[in-house]
Amino acid sequence: MIYAQFFPQGDTHQYAHYVFNTLDQDHSGLISFEDFVQNLSILSRGSLEEKLQWAFSLYDINGDGYITREEMTDIVTAIYDLMGKMVEPCIEECTVTERVDRIFQKMDKNKDGVVTLDEFLECCTSDEVITRSMAVFDTAI
Repeated sequence: MIYAQFFPQGDTHQYAHYVFNTLDQDHSGLISFEDFVQNLSILSRGSLEEKLQWAFSLYDINGDGYITREEMTDIVTAIYDLMGKMVEPCIEECTVTERVDRIFQKMDKNKDGVVTLDEFLECCTSDEVITRSMAVFDTAI
């Protein structure tokens, strides 16, 4: 698995599972060449909004159009697991909860307990760090 090569100290399985589900657009259990190319195109040549919509779909694990605290916790935990021993100090469950609380405080504008696509886009497009980090996918393929 490619993630294991980039993150040899971490557990890549859960994060890879979430990425796979995002790439498997028809939920067939397979990533077709069309799925792969379409997602690669979005990540490498898409607009900022398209890239953020892709990221939203990664966090919206069940695909209902909302990111819940549970979904955010699952993804943040998977990212920390992915980083493994590279994360200092070691991540504890309370750290994940605190991180999710900070994210929701920033993104859940109407305080209804879920983050909508509009809230996600609004927050991310107004955050310079996030917009710069999305540019890392830009390539000249």
